[in-house]
Amino acid sequence: MTHEFWGEDLTGALFRDVNLTDATFTHAWLVNVQIDALVDRLVINGVDVTAYVNERDPWYPLRTMLRPTSAADMRTAWAALDAEWDTAVETVRARPEAAAHERVHDEFSFVQTLRHLVFADDKWFTVPVLGEPFHPSGLPNTGSLDFPFPGLDYTLSPTFAEALTVFDDRRAKVRSFLDSITEADFDRPVDVLENGEHPLQECIYTLFEESFWHLRYALRDLQATAA
Repeated sequence: MTHEFWGEDLTGALFRDVNLTDATFTHAWLVNVQIDALVDRLVINGVDVTAYVNERDPWYPLRTMLRPTSAADMRTAWAALDAEWDTAVETVRARPEAAAHERVHDEFSFVQTLRHLVFADDKWFTVPVLGEPFHPSGLPNTGSLDFPFPGLDYTLSPTFAEALTVFDDRRAKVRSFLDSITEADFDRPVDVLENGEHPLQECIYTLFEESFWHLRYALRDLQATAA
C-alpha cells in the first residue's frame, strides 16, 4: 500500500519502528531533524550521503546484522550483541548500586532495561518457542502493561545483581537455541501472546532489534549520568 501525505504539518512528529524503504520526500522542510536508522542509499537534494553517514556511524556494522538470512549469521549477530552487552554490564558493575536504578528523562533505568529485555525474550522466545513460563520480574513496555501476561509481578524491585542473573539466563537460552537452529526452522509458525502468529525468523529478529535498541538507549543514559 502506498501512502501519500500532501500539505501535512509533521512538526515534532516521531516515527518509531517504521519502514521507509522507497519513501520520497519532496518540497519538504527538514530542519533540526534527527534520524537514527539503518541507512542504505539515502539521497538528499540530489546528493547520495549513504557512505558519508555509514562511515561515521560506529553502530553501522552491528545495525547491518539485525536481520540475518542464515543460521550462521544469526549466531554471529547474537554473539556480537552479547559482547556489547557484556561491556555495558561491566560499566554498570563499576558504579554504585544506585546508578543501575537511575532514570534519565523517565526512561528505563539500567535494571529496568534488563527486566524489559527479559520480558521481550520471554514473550517472543522463551514462552512460545521453548514452552517455559514468563519470569516474574519481566517488565513490559508501557503500551503492554495492561495485557494479562501470566506470571508477571510488577511489585518486584530486583537489585542489579538479581536482574542481571535473569538477563544472563535468557541470553544463554537464546544462544543455546541458535546453536542448533537451521534455515529449515525459519518459517515455523510461532504463536506470540498479544501479537499473534509469526514465523520463527521474525521472532528472532525481534529479539535482535530489542537488544540493539535498548543497548543504545542504556548507553546513552549511562553517558548522561556519568556526565
